[in-house]
Amino acid sequence: MKILIVGSGGREHALAWKAAQSPLVTEVLVAPGNAGTAREPGVRNVPVEATDIDGLIAIVRDLSIDLTIVGPEAPLVAGIVDRFAALGLTCLGPTAAAARLEGSKSFAKEFLARHRIPTARHETFTDVVAAARYLKDHPGAHVVKADGLASGKGVVVADEEETALTAATSMLNGEFGDAGRRIVIEERLIGVEASFIVLADGLDYVAFPTSEDHKRRDDGDRGPNTGGMGAFSPASAVDAALEAVIRARIIEPTLRGLKDDGHHYRGFLYAGLMLTADGPKVLEFNCRFGDPETQPIMMRLQSDLVALTHAAATGRLGAATLEIDPRPALCVVLAAPGYPAAPRTGDPIGGLDAADPACRVFHAGTRDQDGQVVSSGGRVLGITSLGATLEEARGHVYRRLQGITLDGALYRRDIGRRPYGARP
Repeated sequence: MKILIVGSGGREHALAWKAAQSPLVTEVLVAPGNAGTAREPGVRNVPVEATDIDGLIAIVRDLSIDLTIVGPEAPLVAGIVDRFAALGLTCLGPTAAAARLEGSKSFAKEFLARHRIPTARHETFTDVVAAARYLKDHPGAHVVKADGLASGKGVVVADEEETALTAATSMLNGEFGDAGRRIVIEERLIGVEASFIVLADGLDYVAFPTSEDHKRRDDGDRGPNTGGMGAFSPASAVDAALEAVIRARIIEPTLRGLKDDGHHYRGFLYAGLMLTADGPKVLEFNCRFGDPETQPIMMRLQSDLVALTHAAATGRLGAATLEIDPRPALCVVLAAPGYPAAPRTGDPIGGLDAADPACRVFHAGTRDQDGQVVSSGGRVLGITSLGATLEEARGHVYRRLQGITLDGALYRRDIGRRPYGARP
């Protein structure tokens, strides 16, 4: 089989690396990929952007691709799966209508309320005056979210009314373009965050290992929100009993609700959760694998990724099961100076060729420039390792980071070491 993976980030590098290990695969192509996927054995890049659906269709036809796996959200929301299906091409992912779960925060909230799936109290706004009135009438901490896609950055956690109002005003006045012309303001939930990702084929699904993401840029969960500065798996606060609750109260009602609404959901479904004293509640849905959660999860996955994804894409997932390495895994993101507001790019990256069997260096924002790997985006690398314990995995990753050079690079030094305390 020939596999095409759409995207250029760390998630796509990790998916390509895992897909290339499948005995079913003759070649893995990545569109457009990065400097890391270009160097990955059994993988090559093709110069087509992830949002160029016409160009992707041409590649699939010209190169006789058997399965396309979509990494980022934008092509899904734009209807890549619908376009492929109309031409009889196999593409893993939800339709554009189902992908509104990620593409519109207000749609997702309405879906959750309609199907009685637990989430935060919320309201949707298109007007600053109405948003200000709501904040004054509902004192306390809030989260302000741009309704549309904002590359993981359209979220502001506000402990006081002034911060929330500033964020709402900025979004509604165009900070994120059309993505912020409508906003959702919701109560701030208190608890421990966790990511729960499944591969679904209608009501059938398999659950990947739980994981935990670090969204804030700086140590101690401070600084601006980002696309993610690191992740580890399994999540610290999810045991078998709580996983059963998440499946029964969130994942299965979501898949049933999609079916009831006329959507046969095929693809990855990511539930971003807050584990509160009242039980798990949905913070957000993503209709693809998370980044950087993909990196540690792929390190732990022992099943054949291609066999699983092809089965889901062709309606044959059935009673599939996953084999998972019991060891924990951890990923730390190395980001460019100025990230996330104004990342500097074009800087050379050194130390990438050092041999270290304990770690994988997944590329994200990188490109080749005359044989030199240089930065090309905000999140540049994701250094990832397995360990007998989470602390051992941390040690592997942070030692490897010391051997990588990127002028002005940013990374958190506390990934996997949040002061979690007891689960609520």
